[in-house]
Amino acid sequence: MNTSFKKRVVIIEDDVEIRNSYELIVNSSPKFFVLNTYDNCEDAIKQIHNDKPDIVLMDVELSGMSGIAGTKIIKDKIPHAEIIIISVYDNSEMVFEALRSGASGYITKSSNYIELLAALDEITKGGAPMSTKIARLVIDTFHINPNSPLSKRETQILQLISEGKTYTQISEELFISKDTAKSHIRNIYSKLQVNNKSEALAKATSDKLI
Repeated sequence: MNTSFKKRVVIIEDDVEIRNSYELIVNSSPKFFVLNTYDNCEDAIKQIHNDKPDIVLMDVELSGMSGIAGTKIIKDKIPHAEIIIISVYDNSEMVFEALRSGASGYITKSSNYIELLAALDEITKGGAPMSTKIARLVIDTFHINPNSPLSKRETQILQLISEGKTYTQISEELFISKDTAKSHIRNIYSKLQVNNKSEALAKATSDKLI
């Protein structure tokens, strides 16, 4: 099989079934082929100058080095490589951290094979592929009141409250303790001069804080 005209893809994903399914999907396209797959960033980085990938499909939560840290190193070593994050995480902090590290796209693991191939196609045309929910997160961030009294973390937590998340869910999603989440919420109420969740959300909506 002649692969000289195809874009070279490296997959970094620690779940073997997901990794194999990505490989199958990518190799089903006439435009791309999987050069190598890895279950961690460290091994991928060691081989990055041999692989010279055009595109890297990168998981975030890996054993050892995180996908976001790996993205930064790969971009430093192979600047032309386009990196698409594929993650279960769809919170704004994770998305922006990945983009700041050099990722050119961010799609969720719920994306189907058509969306994955579309993302690969888009990135080769200079685009920045993002799942619909991720794109909405990015847009919403630009709509937030720049004069908000809340910190970035407090804004995140208020957003999660507006989505009906509990203290436990907030702490799990943001990797913080329940006590820390409660402390942030107390600070939010204090800064907004409100006494409860409904008042906080009403204030957040009227002042475009989330």
